Amino acid sequence: MSPVIEIAVQHRLGQFQLDAAFASDGRLTVLFGRSGSGKTSLVNIIGGLIAPAQGRVVVDGQVLVDTQAGIFVPKHRRRIGYVFQEARLFPHLNVRQNLLFGRWFSPRDAKASSHLAGVLELLGIGHLLQRRPGALSGGERQRVAIGRALLSQPRLLLMDEPLASLDEARKAEILPYIERLRDEIGVPIVYVSHSVAEVVRLATTLVTVDHGRVTACGPTAQVMSRLGVAGLSGAPEAGSVLEAEVVGHDPDYGLTTLATGAGTLQVARSALPTGEKVRVRILASDVLISLSPPVGVSALNILPGTIAEIGERRPGGAVELLIDCGGDKLLARLTAKSVDALKLLPGSAVYAVIKSVSIDAP
Repeated sequence: MSPVIEIAVQHRLGQFQLDAAFASDGRLTVLFGRSGSGKTSLVNIIGGLIAPAQGRVVVDGQVLVDTQAGIFVPKHRRRIGYVFQEARLFPHLNVRQNLLFGRWFSPRDAKASSHLAGVLELLGIGHLLQRRPGALSGGERQRVAIGRALLSQPRLLLMDEPLASLDEARKAEILPYIERLRDEIGVPIVYVSHSVAEVVRLATTLVTVDHGRVTACGPTAQVMSRLGVAGLSGAPEAGSVLEAEVVGHDPDYGLTTLATGAGTLQVARSALPTGEKVRVRILASDVLISLSPPVGVSALNILPGTIAEIGERRPGGAVELLIDCGGDKLLARLTAKSVDALKLLPGSAVYAVIKSVSIDAP
């Protein structure tokens, strides 16, 4: 199966050199990295706002850019929806009028009325149609902006840090709708973020970008569990992402049991039904290491594994370890003194003692 999105471009913007390539099978691809790494420049090249000096851009089998062949499809002919950090709604129009503006860019044979009804239901904005943007919350404005982009019936949706201007409450409000976009509309999404939490919850493919170059690309759990990835966002805390399934609940102790490739985990009771697919995030600082099966400890989650990789010593004396637990990778952060005292080396058999686990929706 051919990738839905294929990018290989080179471009200079002042002193900044972009030289990036990746391929994705669609759904929701996150471009992840710190501010100024080149994420937005990549999105603007895909959307046709920047013509790269060299390279090729292919979306859903259509060549949008091929500098060697002299191909550059203008942005208005690419059928790409763009959602910015700010909603950019027309303040003098109500929500219905703002939404219908997107239909000007949809294919002429599109079934507009049924599509409008579907977008209203998908984003939960049917009750807002007569309001002006000034009477909407930040989360509502972003949902309307997403709806306007969807009504153009794009082949690809670009979202450039759409939650960056929202407070935590508004982010929590809009995240479930972005999950529905990913899972229900069948339009591939390229999503720019430097938030680990958004990556863990939303991404199906993760592309890490640093200083204008793609440093990793692949399934989210695999990429997030590599040494040094969390630092690309400027976040102080590294952690692992594991794919899991809810396999049971223990009402007596208020626990939910999860099955992962690394082993069984027990977490605080969740309302998720048995069989539900979830992701769990485990911070590296919440993982302790033992050379033998621990006894007399309060931790419920202890996984056997093997040291796969030991990172370089960081400022302050911290060292990150990558532990292979049944094929899944787990990150741990220890002091350099602990690594030396335990005589840890790649290949060492260990037990990962996990103090805390958080669940994110798939």
